[in-house]
Amino acid sequence: MTFNIGVIRGDGIGPEIVTEAIKVLDAVGKKFGHEFNYTEILMGGCSIDATGEPLTDEAIAAAKASDAVLMGSIGGNTSTSPWYKLPADKRPEAGLLKLRKSLNLFANLRPAYLYEELKEACPLREDIIGDGFDMMIMRELTGGLYFGERSTKEENGQLVARDSLTYSETEIRRIAKRGFDIAMKRRKKVTSVDKANVLDSSRLWRKIVEEVALDYPEVKYEHMLVDNCAMQLVKDPGQFDVILTENMFGDILSDEASMVTGSIGMLSSASLNDTKFGLYEPSGGSAPDIAGKGIANPIATILSAAMMLRYSFDLDKEADAIESAVKQVLKDGYRTIDIMPQEAEKRGEVTQVGTGAMGDLIISRI
Repeated sequence: MTFNIGVIRGDGIGPEIVTEAIKVLDAVGKKFGHEFNYTEILMGGCSIDATGEPLTDEAIAAAKASDAVLMGSIGGNTSTSPWYKLPADKRPEAGLLKLRKSLNLFANLRPAYLYEELKEACPLREDIIGDGFDMMIMRELTGGLYFGERSTKEENGQLVARDSLTYSETEIRRIAKRGFDIAMKRRKKVTSVDKANVLDSSRLWRKIVEEVALDYPEVKYEHMLVDNCAMQLVKDPGQFDVILTENMFGDILSDEASMVTGSIGMLSSASLNDTKFGLYEPSGGSAPDIAGKGIANPIATILSAAMMLRYSFDLDKEADAIESAVKQVLKDGYRTIDIMPQEAEKRGEVTQVGTGAMGDLIISRI
């Protein structure tokens, strides 16, 4: 089978980690008889440098013409990069928000799984980790505070900034249904996270989630306030199966969950619309401080490519092959620097490798 993949290499470590994911995809294609064609798409700081815009209409059209999009990371150092001296709608992240909206990518799936081999990299105590954890954070991606009206203007002699948080019943219902559907394929538990004790938008969120839950009698569901959820993630992460939440809460909680796994470099993600189309990217940032050093962890991007095979192309065996290869490489003791446990290194139990070597090791086990 032939698939057309849009590729956004992005900024910072983005080009390095995407290169490894493409190498892995090509190895899968060779083994299973598929052909992957790639179309390069500019977005983020590199697009600003080339076109003056973080995302052009031509780039959006190229993304829409693809079967799926694989992305690295965008942006730079917010303190020193000239990109962040531009107006907000001209900065790198504005391109990502525009792409999500243009492609109607409303459902963000972020799995957080603790590999047995990475327990030493997990910052939590062993008695908290227990038998590990395996959760899916389902984040609404095209509504809420990030897409609401905003303004900064002078009132009574001082600057006043406003950001509006808006959700419609339709936006909440469609992400809730997607969350419960995912739960049906997992351990059949949904934790809906909100701030219903304060926010009207959260009270509507809770109401709609309860209505959707009626259609899924097999799924156990609960409501949890976002501040409590943040605490529970470090107190007892194993209690969670599917965490269903709105845009900003999901942004924060998924980064917290990634660090509980040992490194943000391990966390893949998929952003889906109502069809099979999706945008697949690592959850981490562009890490400009280590760009070009060949030490970035490519595993999250490689696992994102596996999610693309599974969710957009229905290639479950191929996705399984990648995921199994990643587990085997970790079991064999290979680590990038971000997941390198110092004590295990001293004992000679693990070997540190760079970005390219990690990609090659995964390929060798496919």
